[in-house]
Amino acid sequence: MRTHMSANNDGGVIASLSLPWGDSQGDGDLAGYHLVWPRDMVQTAGGLLAAGADEEMKSMLRFLVETQEADGHWPQNMWLNGTPYWRGIQLDEAAFPILLVDLARRERAIDVDEVARCWTMVRRAALFLARTGPASDQDRWEENAGYSPFTIVATVAALVSAAALADVRDDPLLAVYLRDTADYWNSCIESWTYAEGTALAEHVGVSGYYVRIGSSRAEDRLSPTDGVIPVKNRPPDAPAVRAHELIATDALALVRFGLRAASDPRIRNTVRVIDSVLRIETATGPTWLRYNGDGYGEQPDGSPFDGTGIGRGWPLLAGERAHYELAAGHIEMAATLAAVMRAQTSDGGMLPEQIWTAADLPEHELFNGHPAGSAMPLVWAHAEYVKLLRSLQDGQLFDRHAPTFARYVQLSNTPRVTLWRFDMPAAVLVPGTRLRLDVAVSARVRWSSDRWATHADVPSVELAEGMHVVELATERLTEGVVAFTFFWPEASRWEGQDFAVAVARLATE
Repeated sequence: MRTHMSANNDGGVIASLSLPWGDSQGDGDLAGYHLVWPRDMVQTAGGLLAAGADEEMKSMLRFLVETQEADGHWPQNMWLNGTPYWRGIQLDEAAFPILLVDLARRERAIDVDEVARCWTMVRRAALFLARTGPASDQDRWEENAGYSPFTIVATVAALVSAAALADVRDDPLLAVYLRDTADYWNSCIESWTYAEGTALAEHVGVSGYYVRIGSSRAEDRLSPTDGVIPVKNRPPDAPAVRAHELIATDALALVRFGLRAASDPRIRNTVRVIDSVLRIETATGPTWLRYNGDGYGEQPDGSPFDGTGIGRGWPLLAGERAHYELAAGHIEMAATLAAVMRAQTSDGGMLPEQIWTAADLPEHELFNGHPAGSAMPLVWAHAEYVKLLRSLQDGQLFDRHAPTFARYVQLSNTPRVTLWRFDMPAAVLVPGTRLRLDVAVSARVRWSSDRWATHADVPSVELAEGMHVVELATERLTEGVVAFTFFWPEASRWEGQDFAVAVARLATE
């Protein structure tokens, strides 16, 4: 991990010193993996922190502070001098720096003054998440927009962490806002990403499972798991698939980050589906695909990935599965998977991005259960392995997010508000909650719960620049419809249309 840290740009860590399928690449591939991905970098910082390399981790925090964009996010990836390369938006990359600050604080690797120096970064990132989440333009595999379980989990955990830091900074209004956002999104995870009664569920013998990603298109809003998802790295004529047909290992993050218990029946169902669809036995032990239908890998004959191919097993996913097994109390299984990761390294001890899962092809130097032609080493995989060793030593997950575990598993926290935004209007108002409206500029909201026989006006409160909030006192309503509209003082005009939210429980409650 340390060899991937820049000697000239203190704290910058690239994803790999290699290029995937480098022997087939020309000079047109300027970057390869020789870039900083904030997600990979924070995972590496966590691995260094697990190993006791606090100073390296702190230099990485400083790098993140210096490279954050003005609106609070980080580039999808960037050169070591901070210049963006690809410009996609991935919400987990805005969440992970917050989680790193929180983990370092809980591990006492940074002191109060260092936490204070990170506060502006944390606040910007948290507001960006709350303003634009929970659906992400790209998932952690940089391929699809939608409701990714992994991204939502990272985002919810980050908001809870940021709220705790807001308390420390004596900003109670922001702390309440961030916790309310996290609580509501946490309560919606199943409605966005848990499919029930499908042919796959019947085939495996479960009632349901978490999908790889739920559709966030407006037309799929009432049923995200039935929406259409275009799968990348496949031939142009390959058909799109329904969200409930795509399975990934990503839902294990619900346990890793403390939002669901390992014993939750929905998690257990999903693990059965994951193993039915994604697990492959190899000469070095089990491995898991990122998701079914993945096209990021060699061709069937072993020739390099050329924009299409067949995805192979990822050793880092064995590490993620091991952390789940440890959380479930299966210590021996977790230790076995650590040994599997070691067995899947190169002769020089490097963990690859992918391993070959088909029959040996000596002419391509591809051997079952051993490194394939994609990136090697993948520093993220090395970080996952080191964190796993630390977790096994401690007898508990090193980077499990304790605040969310306490809030959502031990206390079963329920949301105080239902959230509504123009780009994400709430489908229903959960009984017992207030309706919170988030808008970009100052507003006055006129609302009614009796078909406009009476009404009330409520002014917005400015939480931050470009973020105004209105709360409607709907918590006593048990049925009916809440209707509302907006008056914009700065433009001195009414919105010109009414909006409505029905009082009803979420389908998954």
